[in-house]
Amino acid sequence: MSEALLALVPQYGMALVFLATFLSCLAIPMPSSLIMLSAGAFAAGGDLSLTSIIIAAFIGAIIGDQVGFSIGKRGGSKIEKIAAKNPKRAALFQRAHAFTTKYGGPGVFFSRWLVSPLGPYVNFLSGGAKMNRAAFTAWDIAGEAVWVTLYVGLGYGFAGQIEAVAQILGNLSGALAAGLVTIVLGMFLFKRAKPQTS
Repeated sequence: MSEALLALVPQYGMALVFLATFLSCLAIPMPSSLIMLSAGAFAAGGDLSLTSIIIAAFIGAIIGDQVGFSIGKRGGSKIEKIAAKNPKRAALFQRAHAFTTKYGGPGVFFSRWLVSPLGPYVNFLSGGAKMNRAAFTAWDIAGEAVWVTLYVGLGYGFAGQIEAVAQILGNLSGALAAGLVTIVLGMFLFKRAKPQTS
């Protein structure tokens, strides 16, 4: 699927980038980071407008996050039940829950780009936890600005090595998410294991 989508980048440019970032923010499997890298590379070659690609990716991501937040606000428990049916999604949902509970607004910011696999679930959980929408939006905008600039910029700067850059970023993001979850769960277990004093 990724290769077929990447072949469409020069043809559909902005529309594809917008759609990919929008859908990925709703936990719909979409290689949005790879599409942004590719779009950046095509912009470096003069086939696409760099500014247009950045704007399309940013707006798609923000709208997707806002829709995810609204879905979480209206039906958070239903989303958790749906996620529980798939072990991989259930694990991501639980990681995102721990991350959102622990870090709040900064968690929204870092889940946009540093631990991006958690991002869509953080959207749902932030809405479900009735986080202030203005605070969510402020942290969201800052985080998406980093994500979009990072991926489109790397695609633009390393146009000849897109596959290598995508591989490195994918591995790094997964490792950071796993490490963060391990730390948070370890702290949680450590606190639970402490003897209670009365």
